[in-house]
Amino acid sequence: MRSKWLSLMSVVLVLIVSIAACGPSATEAPPAAEPTEAPAAEEPTEEPAEEEAEEPAGETVEIRWFIGLGAGGNPEEIEVETAFVEDFNAKYGDQYTLVMDIVPNETAYDVLKTQIASGDVPDIVGPVGVRGLASFEGAWLDLGPYIEAADYDMTDFNPELVEFYQFGTDQQLFLPFAVYPAALWYNKDIFDEAGLEYPPHEFGAPYADGDEWTFDKVRDLAMFLTVDADGNDATMEEFDPDNIVQFGYDAIWQDIRADWTYFGAASFVGPDGNAQMPEVWRDAAHWYYDGMWEDHFIPTSSYVNSDLLAQGNPFGSGKLAMCPIKSWYTCCYQDATNWDLAALPSYEGDITSEVHADTFGILKKVENPEAAFEVLSLFVGEYAPRLLSVYGGLPARASLQADAVDAMSEQFPNADIQVFVDALDYPDDPSHESAMPNFLKASDTYATFAGTYETTPGLDLDAELDTLVEDMQAVFDEVQ
Repeated sequence: MRSKWLSLMSVVLVLIVSIAACGPSATEAPPAAEPTEAPAAEEPTEEPAEEEAEEPAGETVEIRWFIGLGAGGNPEEIEVETAFVEDFNAKYGDQYTLVMDIVPNETAYDVLKTQIASGDVPDIVGPVGVRGLASFEGAWLDLGPYIEAADYDMTDFNPELVEFYQFGTDQQLFLPFAVYPAALWYNKDIFDEAGLEYPPHEFGAPYADGDEWTFDKVRDLAMFLTVDADGNDATMEEFDPDNIVQFGYDAIWQDIRADWTYFGAASFVGPDGNAQMPEVWRDAAHWYYDGMWEDHFIPTSSYVNSDLLAQGNPFGSGKLAMCPIKSWYTCCYQDATNWDLAALPSYEGDITSEVHADTFGILKKVENPEAAFEVLSLFVGEYAPRLLSVYGGLPARASLQADAVDAMSEQFPNADIQVFVDALDYPDDPSHESAMPNFLKASDTYATFAGTYETTPGLDLDAELDTLVEDMQAVFDEVQ
């Protein structure tokens, strides 16, 4: 893992909170602790309970809303959330009493785990992103029966997103709410100086010369756009890889699971629960490794952390031509006026846009799942615009996206914001943040591999990847 990544992400998350009301933001801070095993949870009921005792006339159902596993715990957010709850209760107080249960993010995982174990669970949890939701794999209620019973309209959601929120199961565990899709950011000045046409903005469209828009084509352009201090590009024999002043491509502020997922959605966890190295990720690892150490169009760790590349923010430095990253990066590149967004390239015919996604969940042990679902449906329906204004993100509802695109386009007039919306047709499923056995230790294991991979030339990469699988299996075995 690149040494600046964690500290940079901490800075990013602080910045994100401050702009949540005007643009996209990061999904969440990682939980303070990660599970080694999914918390124990009861089996979900197949159908909503039909014999639930009716509430006495004149009484309301209390709905406890757990905030802190993701966003929502900062003072400015709490102030807005408090006003929201007051307004919600004023309108729906004859049916529900919404009560906030705010827990600091650094302790939220442990607190919620304890509540699940005790059976005293909140009714709604969120907003929380994929990583936080995956930390409680197996604990979430299947919303499918409640969606069916309420005849809940799902047609306003992209079908690909609906499936994404199933988290690789045959259950509709969550409803879409706020999304942060990835696109290919590019520096127009660098392309203009090189006399190159810009990357295509339409997914699946060819490059300007008619070539398919693939990772092979990205490599060709990136090498031409990688330049040393004497003006030689990476395609020339005279090129000096020890004195590079401009790079062609890098995926920033993410780990290797995310890097490799642009080639195809996959997982270190195989269908049988054992560790694996998917072939598409093996191919991606070779492409990145060769890009760093042989073709030199991707900066190595020492370059990434140098002053040249803004000590860990290569695209923000103005010295990087192309960078795939999610929509929340608008938090950190607002002052650069000459960037734009393009479609992500394909690999072997498939396009994958990584998506960070926030939503609200209901736990299996909830006391009144029907009421919890009704309130949840209001959160992601009637109140979605108001809550999105607090937490940021692109609306998952198609009917809200045009206004969101217009607002972002006013803020970033030189960027084709529609590319983010189009990217939602290609979400990574399984997610690059999906669950793994012994999650924290497994994450440390592949991060250790990444540290070697990004700092050491001349590796027998296939042998190293095979060893990584063995190491991951040993970590999985500790909890299986």
